[in-house]
Amino acid sequence: MKLQPIDIHNAITVLSSALDLVGVDEVMHGKRVAVMARAIAVHLGWPEPECLSILYAGMLHDCGVSKIHEHRLLTESLEWEGAEEHCIRGADFLSDCRPLSHLSAEIRYHHTRWEQLLELPIDHRIRLHANLLFLADRVDVLQAPLLNSSTILIEYPAIIARIKTLSGLLFAPELVDVFSEIADVEAFWLAMEPDYLDEDLRRIGRDIPAALLDIPALKELARLFSRVVDAKSPYTVEHSQRVALIARQLAADFGIEGYLLDQIEIAGLLHDIGKLRVSEDIIDKPGMLTPEERAIMHRHSYDTFRILQRVFEDSKIPVWAGFHHETLIGDGYPFKSGNKELDLECRIIAVADIFQALAQERPYRHTMSLEYILNDLKSRVAARRLDAEVVAKLIADAEHYYRLAIA
Repeated sequence: MKLQPIDIHNAITVLSSALDLVGVDEVMHGKRVAVMARAIAVHLGWPEPECLSILYAGMLHDCGVSKIHEHRLLTESLEWEGAEEHCIRGADFLSDCRPLSHLSAEIRYHHTRWEQLLELPIDHRIRLHANLLFLADRVDVLQAPLLNSSTILIEYPAIIARIKTLSGLLFAPELVDVFSEIADVEAFWLAMEPDYLDEDLRRIGRDIPAALLDIPALKELARLFSRVVDAKSPYTVEHSQRVALIARQLAADFGIEGYLLDQIEIAGLLHDIGKLRVSEDIIDKPGMLTPEERAIMHRHSYDTFRILQRVFEDSKIPVWAGFHHETLIGDGYPFKSGNKELDLECRIIAVADIFQALAQERPYRHTMSLEYILNDLKSRVAARRLDAEVVAKLIADAEHYYRLAIA
């Protein structure tokens, strides 16, 4: 089986940046949590692989959050009644992704009080890992309003004092003690600035060799993030996964095979990752979008392209995924590319995306019938917005593709 070398450190860092898009204004939360948690783990003398694992858990701890309103609740108070829901969801996403499944248990409990963790029948290391994430996460909630100014250098003693009052209740005493020690210097807080964070993460990843993932594992990694995106709305559940299935089958019908076929599937899974920035209020809006809302929606494919460029540097995956709203006559977005600039794979994903979206219920309409969808695709071909050959392949086996499209 073909193995694909992938810089897992870079991939997790980039995907953490994608998760930060959910916060819109509260960027780099995951990275700050990760760096703080790792610093505490290093001071505790944990083995280097364990320190690296807590770093990655920190960057991905909010993978169960895809809705902006939920993110705001999590970053506005120390405790929130509904916080456990995203922990369960994130743990479920990670458990199905072999490269990251070892992080699932600690993500599951990263909003559980220490006094409650002590009563649960779980491994003590998982308790500590989960609670360390909780501690770093809540410290970031307290410091976030003070970032990007020197005010943090005045206020950080109050943050340390607040965390100390929660020792033994929310947080493990040994973690609070170490945090209080290493955070009692200005450098700890100044390192949270974006440029320094990125620099430190690059330095940590410099000596980590690329991981060799088999194709199923690579697809599981892509599927993890497609599930985060699709969870933004009840109307988009499984959208990316089904676009990927349709795109793969269309590519196979064109005679594409092997590793190229797998890459097309991965591009289909990740084509909407840029939508993490788009508010669910826009995605779920039952009426027409305003020009401002449409502009926000239109940027998602460019965000997809830029995010994937950083993970798949020597691949066409960023282009195939990021160009799924381009048209043959060059009036699509975000590049206004035309016929000569669109690979067959771009055209395939564009058709798969529209076909699946029309087959799926939306807040402004019901599920469309197969007959309606095929007529719609034909009209787009006539307007030279979709590729005639790709649509013809789909029409030739329309019932099968419709079954692939419906959740």
